[in-house]
Amino acid sequence: MSKKWYSYFVSVDGPEGQSEPYAPAPGEESSPGSGQKSAAQAIADIASTVQAPPQFTGKAVSNAATFSEVYQAAEIPTPANGFTIFKVADMLQSEHIRSLPVEIKRSSIMLALEASGGKIQDVIQDAIRRDKALDTFEAVQQKSVDQLEARMAEENKKLQAEADRVLNDLRGKIQANNDAVTKERERFLTWRLEKQKEEQRIADAVAPFASPNPVTTGPIPSAAPPAAPPKGPVA
Repeated sequence: MSKKWYSYFVSVDGPEGQSEPYAPAPGEESSPGSGQKSAAQAIADIASTVQAPPQFTGKAVSNAATFSEVYQAAEIPTPANGFTIFKVADMLQSEHIRSLPVEIKRSSIMLALEASGGKIQDVIQDAIRRDKALDTFEAVQQKSVDQLEARMAEENKKLQAEADRVLNDLRGKIQANNDAVTKERERFLTWRLEKQKEEQRIADAVAPFASPNPVTTGPIPSAAPPAAPPKGPVA
């Protein structure tokens, strides 16, 4: 088992068939012929009694951060005596025992559990059910996220293809506009050269009769930029 938080409590049958708490130290195994199971084997036996992970096909979970909704959707029953693993967790954090040694914490919980008519196996089963519910719901959410990512990736691929197509169209239009300007400017420059030749012909014909020559033979001056509007109110 990878989850160790319930290793506080393992109840196994002793040599005389009495149910008693047993929690060996980490790495400790029961000795051959002792009649006792190891903690790992005892927990594995309890875990084997828990049904398969829930499928979450019933009540929807509206808020995944509210774990109580996850447990309800997983249909985890609450023991009649109310001794869930959370009650044990709250007791362990009680100011009365939280600073005590582990053995005393274990004994205190076992006494309270016995007084309520409960069994530590039921508490561990409750813990395993909730753990499986959380793991299963994590897998459900992971699958949902993966599917969303796949859908968005496919949509982004289509959008990128559309963007590339539109961009190529726009680039083509920009290039066509630039080509049109270049062609028109070349046509204009060619015409202006011919115009200057024509003006020179006219000027040569006028020269014997007028001085200074009133005919211009060069390019016309560039148009002045429009005057900037006055700042502030006009008087």
